[in-house]
Amino acid sequence: MSSAETGLAREELDAALAALDAAADGPTARHLNACVRCGLCGQSCHVYLGEPDPRNLPVAKAEKVARLYRRRKTLLGRIAPRLVGADDIDARTLAALTDAVFGRCTGCGRCGLHCSIGLDVSAVIRAGRRVVQAAGRVPVGLQRTVDNQIQTGNQMAITRDEFLATCSWLSEDLAREAGTPEAKVRVDEQGARALYLVNPREVKFFPLSLQAAAGIFHAAGESWTMSSNVYDVTNYGFFAADDQAAGELARRVVQEAHRLGVSEIILSECGHGFRAFRWEGPAWLGAPYKLPVRSVLEVVDEYLADGRIKVDPALTTDRVTLHDPCNLVRWGGISEPQRRILKRACTDFVEMTPNHEHNFCCGGGGGMLSMEEYGERRVKSGRVKADQIRATGATVVACPCHNCADQLIELSRVYELGVDIKAVVEIVYDALVR
Repeated sequence: MSSAETGLAREELDAALAALDAAADGPTARHLNACVRCGLCGQSCHVYLGEPDPRNLPVAKAEKVARLYRRRKTLLGRIAPRLVGADDIDARTLAALTDAVFGRCTGCGRCGLHCSIGLDVSAVIRAGRRVVQAAGRVPVGLQRTVDNQIQTGNQMAITRDEFLATCSWLSEDLAREAGTPEAKVRVDEQGARALYLVNPREVKFFPLSLQAAAGIFHAAGESWTMSSNVYDVTNYGFFAADDQAAGELARRVVQEAHRLGVSEIILSECGHGFRAFRWEGPAWLGAPYKLPVRSVLEVVDEYLADGRIKVDPALTTDRVTLHDPCNLVRWGGISEPQRRILKRACTDFVEMTPNHEHNFCCGGGGGMLSMEEYGERRVKSGRVKADQIRATGATVVACPCHNCADQLIELSRVYELGVDIKAVVEIVYDALVR
């Protein structure tokens, strides 16, 4: 088809086709046309369970990508496209693809755990996102967030002055609580042992999370610092399937860690931020990191095990349950540190059902929170998580991810759960024996 026939500019069509070819020629190819359409994936998908529309079935979403693959890469798809359900890339199919891979899927990967043939639906969805991204059709809110990170250094476009002002008043509060000026949010300290990255939401809307982490670091006698230039743990290039932007954001962190002379990078409670930097970053950069990278959950768990901090569970008497962020647990492999921490810091900790890697996505992942056009669908998809929380009888949800926390706060309001959403470091800080 010509560019005029597709309704796309020549460069948009060429870029989309190149992205499709890359997916079809790589390891994802074996998943692109393997689905047996049993439909079992529907019972694994929070989007489908929250709104049982056939378009929300994981197989239906993956099929939007597979139809393009068959047209481009199979003989029958080229000579008899209608017979095998094959589509050309054009403005219409790109719009449908965008709705499927951005608007109906968070890429949580739960369906892949329960697929009868082991199909990696999330890999297919990611291939679809790459096609959309290459054609310049990423949803506006998500693209704006990526642009903010590249242009300003953080996803919320917080100015350096605002960041430093927040760190200053948080330091004043910490110093009063600890009774020493040494308890503070440390910034731009050359030669500290660890560089700490946070979600900018901690600076803008959830400063208690940053204060709690700083208080824990002080109690443990940690040598740490943040950077006023590079402090954003999130990576919306990952959500947008923009590997160039994602790699640039990871590169900036590595360069800043080198400039400050640290020996470790610690990532705050952010599910996709952990996955993107810890596991995807080396692939984007084409080389392994020279410094260790850990979640703050691993670090705090170590502090407790080594006796560097002590907690009194009697200070946390509310029933606490734990949300498992998909990118941290299912994709990132961090599931036990937070559980060991909460069992030490709480008197009444209960699990959701199911839990660990089988837990349901809250509905806020995949960049959903930045895409206003899908807001109603996002909240409907969270009904499964709301039911999970309600069944525990908990009044506090420990949530080691700020994107998830935003979604859970909204779910608590909409579904009248009446629960408090707290970062794990907040619960630990409240239980600290000072």
